[in-house]
This record gives sequence, C-alpha cells and structure tokens, in this order.
Amino acid sequence: MAARKGRRRTCETEEPMEAESREAGSEGPAQVYLPGRGPSLREGEELVMDEEAYVLYHRAQTGAPCLSFDIVRDHLGDNRTELPLTLYLCAGTQAESAQSNRLMMLRMHNLHGTKPPPSEGSDEEEEEEDEEDEEDRKPQLELAMVPHYGGINRVRVSWLGEEPVAGVWSEKGQVEVFALRRLLQVVDDPQALAAFLRDEQARTKPIFTFAGHMGEGFALDWSPRVPGRLLSGDCHKNIHLWTPTDGGSWHVDQRPFVGHTRSVEDLQWSPTEDTVFGSCSADASIRIWDIRAAPSKACMLTTAAAHDGDANVIHWSRREPFLLSGGDDGALKVWDLRQFKSGSPVATFKQHVAPVTSVEWHPQDSGVFAAAGADNQITQWDLAVERDPEAGDAEAEPGLADLPQQLLFVHQGETDLKELHWHPQCPGLLVSTALSGFTVFRTISV
Repeated sequence: MAARKGRRRTCETEEPMEAESREAGSEGPAQVYLPGRGPSLREGEELVMDEEAYVLYHRAQTGAPCLSFDIVRDHLGDNRTELPLTLYLCAGTQAESAQSNRLMMLRMHNLHGTKPPPSEGSDEEEEEEDEEDEEDRKPQLELAMVPHYGGINRVRVSWLGEEPVAGVWSEKGQVEVFALRRLLQVVDDPQALAAFLRDEQARTKPIFTFAGHMGEGFALDWSPRVPGRLLSGDCHKNIHLWTPTDGGSWHVDQRPFVGHTRSVEDLQWSPTEDTVFGSCSADASIRIWDIRAAPSKACMLTTAAAHDGDANVIHWSRREPFLLSGGDDGALKVWDLRQFKSGSPVATFKQHVAPVTSVEWHPQDSGVFAAAGADNQITQWDLAVERDPEAGDAEAEPGLADLPQQLLFVHQGETDLKELHWHPQCPGLLVSTALSGFTVFRTISV
C-alpha cells in the first residue's frame, strides 16, 4: 500500500492563505482566507495548497482512522535532514466494529521533498525525465498489523533498554502493553512481513494488561527518566502509577491519585524530575503531583480554572520550565512552573476557533510549539518572534494585522484532527492523524 502524496482541494500554506475563486468565468486574483477571521468561503470557491510553503509534504491512509499514534525512535541517526526520509509510527485504529481494530506499525520511506514548479521553457524531453523521476520519488508505506478487540484511544511508545513497547488505552476499559520488536523487524523486510501476516499476526497478544480502571480513558505517559514507569488516567477521574518489576512485568498501584473531579484528559511526566508529573482534566484544572507522597496527598500544585471548559492536553517542555496546555475554549496557554502558584499563564494565544486536541513543544527549539484543533487547523508558533514596529501594518493584508505575532504557520485541509507529534530525530518534521488519514510535513517556517 503506497502512501499517497498529492494536491488537495484545500489550503496549507504560510500566512496569508489563499482562497482562489473557481467560479465560472472568474479570473480574479487570489484572496486571503483566514480561518475564523473574515468571511467564509463562498459557493464555488475552494482552498488550494501552496506547495512552495512546504519543504516536504505527504499523506497516507490506513483504512480505519487512527485516533492516536506515536513516533518510534529508530537507529537511523539524529538530526536527519537529508532526503528522502524514513520514519516509523505506531498507531491504533478506531474501526466501526470492535473486532475490526488493529494495532499497527507503519514504516514510511522514500519521502522526498516537494518539487519546484516546472520552468516555462521546459521541453518534451525534460517532461519525460520528470515523469521517470516522479516514479522514483513515489513514497512507500509498509504496515504490520495485529488484531485488537476494541477501538484504541491512545498509543504511547517507549524503549525499555533495547526493547520497544507500546502502551495502549482501549475503549474496552483496559490498558495494555505490547512488545514491538517483531513488528519493527518485519516492516523492514517484505518477505518477513508476508510471513508474519500469514503465520504470526493473529497470535500476537499484549505482554501485560491492567483492567483496574473500571472504564475507558485516554491519558497515558511513559516516564522519560525511569524506563518502564507509566501513568494511566481514566474518564472516572482516577490516575494509576505503573512500576516495572523484574521479569518484564508491572506492579500497578491500586490506590488512585486523588484530586480531579472529572475525566483525566492528559498526563505528562516531568522531563527533569523522576517523581513529578502533571495532569489536566475536564474539570478545567491542571495539577502537578509528586509520587513520593501517598496518592491521596500527592497533589502539590493546582490551577483550578486553567481553561474556560475542559483542559484537554498538556505538554512539558524538555528545555524550559514551561508547560503548554490547550482547552475546549480554543486557547493555548504557556505556564511557567516557577510561577504556577499564581494561577496565571505567562502567555495565552487564541487562533483556534474550536477545542484544541493536541499540543507539543519542538524537541530541539525551546520556543517553538505546534497545536492541532477540532477546527481542522494545525498551527506553528514561536515565542521568540516579535513584530518589527518599524515595518508597520500598512502593507499587511486585511485581517493579518491582528494575528498573534508569534503565529508562524497555519496548516489546513485535514478532517477531524486528533493528534500531532514532532519527529524527535528529523528537525521540523510534523506528523498528524485525522479522520482523513496521516499527514507528514515540514514547513518553510520551522
């Protein structure tokens, strides 16, 4: 199954975005389109992708949509910018029937950059060469799948020494751990993949299962500092701590961490302290915990009204003492953990016009982050950007002057966006999942 790369009837471009009229007989200039700002598209108008705004752009579909995925760190090296790229994803489906779901390992490879437009004076021979080149540049996708009963709400991957594992939150109320080594092996070898799908796929089972949540959930995070340490949070406000044991198993503390009053939406371990984690909830709060205390007393800091409505997602910066959050109010907020007791964020950004579904700091650039929303926008931001006061706004397109100056890029065209991740080994590369499938892209802005 080949990943599909192509032009879409949508727009993903650096601001401003262009809405080109396709009405019969209309040859007018392209117009600026800003989601949630200014007029909506009229009948006969469509958004067109500006390929020059992308260094790389590919799409892939896997059949049933995936609500969640994670990028698997590989052994191909860090700081990879040379094209074509190869990357590995672990994802879980949300199929129409429980028995039709799969946990999948995806290998996307031969990912080339966007092609420059053909020159005006190109001849037939050059066009034939371009067609041959296009065949060589086709992106490829290998899939290794194992059956999973029930839709998969969230997938998070970690390495336990040399063993890759995936934590999986099932809509059936269980949290499972799957070994990924075999799946990673077979997506690199077509013959081994065929044999696996024929002989082994149906027999692959989780290596550990916890059913103590008594209902489904979404929040899940592996510790980046203590291999095998895991947190899981459910829709009944409970958070459980998993501790690895000798022999490749886990001990799950049956005593939940007490504090939230509604569904726990997201969890994040501190990248600098072994025992500290953060959580956010449908009760609108963000809490900071320390597992050295008893679960009933472990909540150390609370911002009760972090968002106007559900606090959906958080991400802890690997480079600064900042926590990033997104909520049902469409707001993105940056919290300085040294000032968390104040209850006030150090920055608030409002570009999304629907609930924020995913946020993540750039793994290398401390001031850059990305967010996805139910308004089908992916936004890229840079805290270090300030508008040049001498430039003024006189030449700005209508509606652009009041955009947040830290907003770098707006990507559109997905349907029902769910989750995004920066690739930790390929600077600037973003991967997202939506009802419309996976998108892999790098913009000219980051």
